[in-house]
Amino acid sequence: MTTFQVIILAVVQGLTEFLPISSSGHLVLVPYFFDWSDQGLAFDVAVHFGSLIAVLLFFRRDIFGLLRGGVQVLGGNLQTVESRLALGIALGTVPAALAGLMFVDWIEANLRSPFVIVFTLSGYGVLMIIADRFGKRERDISGVRIRDAFLIGVAQALALVPGTSRSGVTITAARFMGFERQDAARFSFLLAVPVILLATGYSLIGLLSSDQPVAWAQLATGVIVSAIVAYLSIEFFMRFVSRIGLLPFAIYRIILAAVIVYVLI
Repeated sequence: MTTFQVIILAVVQGLTEFLPISSSGHLVLVPYFFDWSDQGLAFDVAVHFGSLIAVLLFFRRDIFGLLRGGVQVLGGNLQTVESRLALGIALGTVPAALAGLMFVDWIEANLRSPFVIVFTLSGYGVLMIIADRFGKRERDISGVRIRDAFLIGVAQALALVPGTSRSGVTITAARFMGFERQDAARFSFLLAVPVILLATGYSLIGLLSSDQPVAWAQLATGVIVSAIVAYLSIEFFMRFVSRIGLLPFAIYRIILAAVIVYVLI
């Protein structure tokens, strides 16, 4: 990969990781349409690490609260909002972690296709419209129950399929459950932290066990660019979604799916 390609793909990753438009789908489509070679494990490690830095910095107060809640859970205290939220995040991570261990290699080999992305982009785009239009807005993040967290975690597992969008599918699930838009997004991003951490670790293990040469300067560029762009993307989305909602992102998904069909046919 050239440095230019690294920067472009890091920008794409940073923009799309936390917007509900699918980072994996865009990272498949951009190299496909520009006829670039596969970005490789080293790049995956770099951009995921950059995304992790961004979400940890933006939600640093929530993260510290979850850490306190985790300590409370270990001490047997489930009476505080922080402890219940920490337990919910932990349980909500299980479905995606198990699905990743069992199916990630098969998905990488069989579902990284523009045709699959057309269906996931458009299908989940329609669901986003329905959820945001008809979902009630009566619950906040302090009212997350264990069942809610687990079901949203199951939805997160579906994001292993390219074109789905981790934030898109989890926010949609939370909106169907009646959560306010901003609280749905906040819980979605907090739920993403352990999954991104696991994905980064998984890719790093694969990188360290391979003989693939590592271009450290390009990796550093990928980390920095993806972290900066992801942070700005989160800040934009948290302000935008409370006022406008998910409709513009859903429309973008459907239009992009139509463009892909037009180009391929």
